[in-house]
Amino acid sequence: MKSDMKGRGRNKLERTDRLVRLSLLVVAFSAVSTLAVITIFMFEQGAPIMFKYGLRSFLAGSDWYPTEKIFGLWPMIVGSLYVTLGAMVIGVPFGLACAVVLTEFSSRPVRRVIKPVIELLAGIPSVVYGFIGVVILVPFIRENLGGPGLSVLAASIILGIMILPTIISISVDSIQAIPLSYREGSVALGATKWQTVKMVLLPAARSGIIASVILGMGRAIGETMAVIMIAGNAASVPRSVLDPVRTLTSNIALEMGYASGEHRQALFATGVILFIIIMILNTVANVTSSRMKGSKG
Repeated sequence: MKSDMKGRGRNKLERTDRLVRLSLLVVAFSAVSTLAVITIFMFEQGAPIMFKYGLRSFLAGSDWYPTEKIFGLWPMIVGSLYVTLGAMVIGVPFGLACAVVLTEFSSRPVRRVIKPVIELLAGIPSVVYGFIGVVILVPFIRENLGGPGLSVLAASIILGIMILPTIISISVDSIQAIPLSYREGSVALGATKWQTVKMVLLPAARSGIIASVILGMGRAIGETMAVIMIAGNAASVPRSVLDPVRTLTSNIALEMGYASGEHRQALFATGVILFIIIMILNTVANVTSSRMKGSKG
């Protein structure tokens, strides 16, 4: 009798375990399925017009006149890459330096105050960053550096500030996850604190730091509202950091409200190009990270 009850109880637990496992599997695949549906829909809407007018003219064309059926995305592609590169040049060094200071060169009470404040930056709406840029940064650039103020430089600075919380938070967690024995062993060999950070901690936390850079890069290249407000939105290739620029995301947001027909399809094609660029950048970053890990091993 007792053995039968134990057997039924064991079978019930096994069924429950299988049900939970299946439910978690469905939840996990739902995210992948959602991404697949979005990707298929986007390519279905945007790919035909690219092949209709020619992939070369669509990607390398320098003119964007939708009413005249001229769809050249080269200025927006260059603008997106310039703004993203500028944001990374500003955000990555400051973010990594702040993470090192918080983990290795500041006291615990200071860290408990500063880290939550930095994380609060991620909760500020992008339109607020854009408004601050229009009111403070753009006039400063116009009066001191020249140009209209609405420029690649303004967008890069604002985006560099916006990606700081992502880079700092993930980098701090990565550095804090390094075992204490790494620090103790380095100090025991006679290394200074900075030498320990440079030669031991940063290489050990490399994968997490690269992940923070990748996420920050995705945030920068995908930002829309702040860029619309401070980049100038000129559909031309910028010749300097003081020139106005239009990004791929801005192009979609500015014109989708009134677009129709082939114009609307061209904006979906813009989303396809943006998707491909993000995938290429992520792949390059992941390959670089893997090679760095391999060389370390």
